Amino acid sequence: MPSPENTLRELRRDDLGPLGTILVDTGAFTAEEVDCALELLDIVLDEPAQTDYRVVVSAVDGEVAGYVLYGPIPLTAAAWDVYWIATSPGLQQQGHGRRLMARCEEDIAASGGGLVCIETSSQEGYAPTHRFYEALGYRVESRIRDFYKPGDDRLTYVRRLQGK
Repeated sequence: MPSPENTLRELRRDDLGPLGTILVDTGAFTAEEVDCALELLDIVLDEPAQTDYRVVVSAVDGEVAGYVLYGPIPLTAAAWDVYWIATSPGLQQQGHGRRLMARCEEDIAASGGGLVCIETSSQEGYAPTHRFYEALGYRVESRIRDFYKPGDDRLTYVRRLQGK
């Protein structure tokens, strides 16, 4: 049996349904967060001239497996945010997230970026996400206590790209 073909590609309008399902199925995001994530994807599709957000979609045998959405941080020389990354729960632990982040970082470096920032919740349910970022070489550089709500701090993970 041949192994599945994994491709990384640009966002298409017909990806919105599958990506919405992935965001919900991960169980990591609130309904408001899912709405926000989908709103940003709409911006990418509806405003092709915008430069705030970039998206890479992962597909396995043509089926959407996940995505990453990132962009340059305004008013900085070389800092970029990774706003969203999600992989279908049934496809996690298979390298899709690593490939998405590698492509994202390659694009950031090619665009002159050198500092990658990822903001996330401190809640225990995010522990697998924290381990994922740490395995990729990201480290917590800031913590704002009670940012999202009492007891839910904002962690900012940072990675400096080589040569930047």
